[in-house]
Amino acid sequence: MQTIDCVVAGAGVVGLAIARALALSGREVVVIEQADAIGTVTSSRNSEVIHAGLYYAPGSLKARLCLEGRQRLYAYCAEHNIAHTRTGKLIVASEPGQTDGLRAIEANARRCGVDDLQFLTQREAESLEPALTCAGALLSPSTGIVDSHALMLSLRGAAETAGASFALLTAFAGATIETDGIRIDTRHANGETFALEAAAFVNAAGLDAQAVAGRIAGFPQGLIPRQWLARGNYFSLPGRSPFSRLIYPVPVDGGLGVHLTLDLGGSARFGPDVEWVDHVDYTVDPSRSAVFYEAIRRYWPALADGALQPAYAGVRPKLSGPGQPATDFVIQGPADHGAGRIVNLFGIESPGLTASLAIADHVVELLYPQ
Repeated sequence: MQTIDCVVAGAGVVGLAIARALALSGREVVVIEQADAIGTVTSSRNSEVIHAGLYYAPGSLKARLCLEGRQRLYAYCAEHNIAHTRTGKLIVASEPGQTDGLRAIEANARRCGVDDLQFLTQREAESLEPALTCAGALLSPSTGIVDSHALMLSLRGAAETAGASFALLTAFAGATIETDGIRIDTRHANGETFALEAAAFVNAAGLDAQAVAGRIAGFPQGLIPRQWLARGNYFSLPGRSPFSRLIYPVPVDGGLGVHLTLDLGGSARFGPDVEWVDHVDYTVDPSRSAVFYEAIRRYWPALADGALQPAYAGVRPKLSGPGQPATDFVIQGPADHGAGRIVNLFGIESPGLTASLAIADHVVELLYPQ
């Protein structure tokens, strides 16, 4: 049986970043991915936003890894010529009573280490974005957008250059914790099975992370958190965007509200909303546009009837359900579970893309403490 240093399950942006970091540290790495390409699930169904790190609990993994990851991601994209831009973002109060919410976001961001926010009056915000209607806004100049597909291709290339191998169309079938390592059983799409003996295992399977952990014989099942699924639908706007910056409302339960983001071609898309579901389904119901029109017109009243077109949907792997407080990432290392050299990553939703490079270094440190 082949013996290697580490197996990574999942080739989304976080799994790719982890594979790169492990390979650069001198480890022999194999990445298994059940799809026929990298980044086909959560990593390709999001807003492609580089988040500044405004909303998370100070001291949490989300806050720390987002801030560090954002700085690392901008530097990585510049070094490797990956398309990105610091668009900036306006978080807008659609009515005077929401300005207290903006002040709370600003105070929280400062506690997280984000010190470049600017509070704008109605006149200042609307002069920056003439199509905008608001009672005030917070300007986040560090927010941006990135070509997530180009980023993932770069991370895979860097991992392979450093010696990592990729096994696509290869599903994780189960694992057994042994005295001197972990036996990992895989199943190829053609039905063939293959086993690997690894010193370490990283579960970066995203939506399937709980299922993967549940198939590790010897792992304490009580440490696997419950998962909730929240579908986020997106609608697009034909032509050029009326805004040059991202526009976000004050956050809502389960998400950041129906916001306007830009792609690198200057087109606008709106979303995601929060739709709690019991299974993964990427269908966008055109009738949900009614909710979008209502939400968007609070900050862009000129949105014309019939302008929105269904675009795509993503599903967030959340660790908190409807009406519950937002939770942090759960990244379990050997010290957390005592079940061998395993790292499980649960609930890696936003800001997972922004934080990916920092998450990768965190995982390497959990597996191989300096």
